[in-house]
Amino acid sequence: TSASRAIAEPLPLPGQARVVICGGGIVGSSVAFHLAKLGWTDIVLLEQGRLGAGTTRLCAGIVSVAKPISIECQMANYSNNLYKHLEEETGVKTGYVKTGSLCLAQNQDRFLSLKRLASRLKVMGISCNIIKPKEVAKLHPLVNIHDLVGALHLPADSVVSSPDVNHALAVAAAGHGVQILDRTTVQQVLVEKGQVTAVQTDRGSIECEYFVNCAGQWAYELGQASEAKVSIPLHGCEHFYLLTKPLQEPLSPGTPVVIDMDGRIYARPWQGGLLSGGFEKNPKPIFTEGRNQLEIQNMQEDWDHFEPMLSALLRRMPSLESAEIHQLVNCPESFTPDMRCLMGEMPAVSGYYVLAGMNSSGLAFAGGAGKYLAEWMTYGYPTANVWPLDIKRFGNLQSSRTFLRHRVMEVMPLLYELKVPRWDFQTGRQLRTSPLYDRLDTQGARWMEKHGFERPKYFVPHGKDLLSLDQSKTFYKPDWFDIVGAEVKCCKEAVCVIDMSSFTKFELTSMNSQALDLLQHLCANDLDVPVGHIVHTGMLNERGGYENDCSVVRISKNNFFIVSPTDQQVHCWSWIKKHMPSDPHLHLEDVSWKYTALNLIGPRAMDVLAELSYVSMTPDHFPSMFCKEMSVGYANGIRVMSMTHTGEPGFMLYIPIEYALHVYNEVMSVGQKYGIRNAGYYALRSLRIEKFFAFWGQDLDAFTTPLQCGREFRVKFDKDTDFLGREALLQQRQDGVSRRFVMLVLEDHDTELDLWPWWGEPIYRNGLLAGTTTSSAYSYTLERHVCLGFVSPPPGPEGLPTPITPDFINRGDYEVDIAGQRYPAKAKLYPFSSLFTQQKRRKEDMEFSNLQGK
Repeated sequence: TSASRAIAEPLPLPGQARVVICGGGIVGSSVAFHLAKLGWTDIVLLEQGRLGAGTTRLCAGIVSVAKPISIECQMANYSNNLYKHLEEETGVKTGYVKTGSLCLAQNQDRFLSLKRLASRLKVMGISCNIIKPKEVAKLHPLVNIHDLVGALHLPADSVVSSPDVNHALAVAAAGHGVQILDRTTVQQVLVEKGQVTAVQTDRGSIECEYFVNCAGQWAYELGQASEAKVSIPLHGCEHFYLLTKPLQEPLSPGTPVVIDMDGRIYARPWQGGLLSGGFEKNPKPIFTEGRNQLEIQNMQEDWDHFEPMLSALLRRMPSLESAEIHQLVNCPESFTPDMRCLMGEMPAVSGYYVLAGMNSSGLAFAGGAGKYLAEWMTYGYPTANVWPLDIKRFGNLQSSRTFLRHRVMEVMPLLYELKVPRWDFQTGRQLRTSPLYDRLDTQGARWMEKHGFERPKYFVPHGKDLLSLDQSKTFYKPDWFDIVGAEVKCCKEAVCVIDMSSFTKFELTSMNSQALDLLQHLCANDLDVPVGHIVHTGMLNERGGYENDCSVVRISKNNFFIVSPTDQQVHCWSWIKKHMPSDPHLHLEDVSWKYTALNLIGPRAMDVLAELSYVSMTPDHFPSMFCKEMSVGYANGIRVMSMTHTGEPGFMLYIPIEYALHVYNEVMSVGQKYGIRNAGYYALRSLRIEKFFAFWGQDLDAFTTPLQCGREFRVKFDKDTDFLGREALLQQRQDGVSRRFVMLVLEDHDTELDLWPWWGEPIYRNGLLAGTTTSSAYSYTLERHVCLGFVSPPPGPEGLPTPITPDFINRGDYEVDIAGQRYPAKAKLYPFSSLFTQQKRRKEDMEFSNLQGK
């Protein structure tokens, strides 16, 4: 075709383009293809080596939808459908064969994890079945089933030829006008005033508005080589797979792919023989000094290193003992710090986009990832919630070469490791710590990590079996159950201290009203409040969805203190900066490192603070949602706020770090008479979920609006003030919402014996799928499990969304599906609380009914 000739023929370097994409592998070709389909012109795709050379190492070619989170499932499912029809569109054969796949389980825990995955895949409309070992033997002639307890069968999974898919995407992109140049090295991205202006190559310079870094394992170096350095946290590892010659009885091309995660291997048919690789426990990082090699090339064989995976393969398929080996391939693959790819616009450079770090799933994700990035560049947002993949979930702190080297050695084995609820990374720890870390550690703190920050999960009392607690990996009742229960009880009856220093903290100041004007534009709630007042608010996008959920304190007339979730540090900063006018009198500062935050929760918190400050802390003198700077012990200038993020009474103390240890010691000393103790985030989770508090990143995202989660009272509809998302919310208020955030209290669920809910469980109403859970916890107050999530009515006759009503929610019979077993549940629009809540419920039910009527 003419498109194929355009790729093959040497072309002159254009002096100008709108978009330059670096990386001609499947990922780069997919981005170019989808941008062109969305109507973009003047796109240049640069490949450092030969076009398609970057995908030869991915000839495993498995397009599997068996992925851990929904966005990755969506990307893999889209890729599967795209590759299926690509041959028809381009005339280029892609080697697409619908084989199906078998995910094997050698033990009950793995089998449970597959059952949970099956429940979530069915919600997304992806066909899958839990099958017995005998059915595995019927589907695959070589698999030894003697040690299996079951498997997950995905009949729609497929295999393709990676180089051919890449060629087909490139041909399709060229057919839409994309100019493709191979053997062109990008040396530097030029930036002026925070905006991409040009790309410098070894053949000259190309002026452009947008640059997309799809350079795979070279993405890190390319980011560092740019004029304005950008951090792209990924690291290379050696990756092995084995090719056999055709077997005596050649495998059919349609034989299912086998994924044996307990054996750490995968295997698929290949030219009558078998291709098998895996993810070993002791990976070998590469390219740790200097720049990467210029072109991808296979590295030396290492049979000793591959031996454990070969042994696992022979245990699973003993008949392969007589198979002849064609080749052991050793090639580089890049991995990220959390096993998820990197996508989105860099926070510091406008027009600089990234799609890299595919964690050995580049082929499976490339189609969907390219689609979402193209939508992001076109509309300003993708059509799905990609926050788990957004590069802004990381900061510069995760780009240390040492950190990446150590983390990638943990991440690669984890791809096939059994992941139970609340598992934590073991490498790259103690990177960011509170001044109280050592003190809390000696008192029995067990730690979790968020955005590089150490946070206490719970505190092991003296004399408990620490080893047992550290190894409590289960889908059932965990060992820390009673410990967290005691912390929750103390929060309810006495007073607890939780170190919440990891929260993101900004200060926005101005000479005049610029700070207030900016926040009034960004925030849905009214920030024009008296000095000292605290406002809970969302920062919304133009669609009315949450870009951030925060608490804002008006410290003085033109000074605002903004507290956001821990993992919002980069995202929230870039969101505010993106909308800030260029005004030298308006200043935004990240002060997260300046303050230690202590959360005092419980009815006796006011007694402790009153004794330390000689000031009455009763609600009459210190009303709710109020902030005062005061002395605590010898320390002055402590920002004390009457809120706890849990719905329980208490205070947040924001303490300058030099006073942190003193204030903590004083609080613990005075609090002894009131029964004070340390508590962790597991207790916080239980408290906030039973109070029906939604958290950003778990329950709230860029597609969730205040009207969908019962937060309309936090939107300034009654003020004549324009803010981001106002028009969308007004329209939604008129039309009604088609989904609603609910609390589900499980019934007939045995906490001791039954599987615990985690998140992502399907919700059924009257036997029909109605939504999924977003977070869950055991409520020690209700003595039951509580799940939070969204439910929707079935679509209307023409497939249009149906407005939801309180009657729909209140009159349904609900069930929550945990690994294929359904448990009855009661749905609530409001938490089990006080008389005030019941009164508020009656009032808001009326308002909600009127809203739907309109």
